Amino acid sequence: MISGKVYKYGANVDTDAIIPARYLNVSDPAELSRHCMEDIDLSFAGKVQAGDIIMAGANFGCGSSREHAPLCIKAAGVSCVIASTFARIFFRNAINIGLPLLECPEAVENTADGDRLEVELETGNIRNLSTGKVFKARPYPEFMRGIIKSGGLIQYTRQQLSARQE
Repeated sequence: MISGKVYKYGANVDTDAIIPARYLNVSDPAELSRHCMEDIDLSFAGKVQAGDIIMAGANFGCGSSREHAPLCIKAAGVSCVIASTFARIFFRNAINIGLPLLECPEAVENTADGDRLEVELETGNIRNLSTGKVFKARPYPEFMRGIIKSGGLIQYTRQQLSARQE
């Protein structure tokens, strides 16, 4: 179960807005997290708490395919991102590092900045604790939940290979 406060943004939030290009020479996730979303929300990195949720309109993560974008979001403590739709390369990069994403336009339309949500990845249920409304996103298949639970594709692959050797 994921539970957190919503930080809501509009449509077409690109990877330059998530982590500005001027920080791409930084490889430390903790340092990257200090600059997460700063070009569209200068206070985000200072107020986000572990477990909080980013919510956005359509095409979240569009733009360049930089892996820094989902990495800085995860390092900032964000537990998941819910959007109307995601840019496909951002979606893949996020799953590869174990950052869960859910597509649910109804939740985006009916949730305000600052609302509190509970999210169940296994079922796709999104409960807005501030309004009482419940939304349904498509849940991940079991193997993708395994990737997320493992912390990313590399860790998942290591676990799978280790299990085969036993």
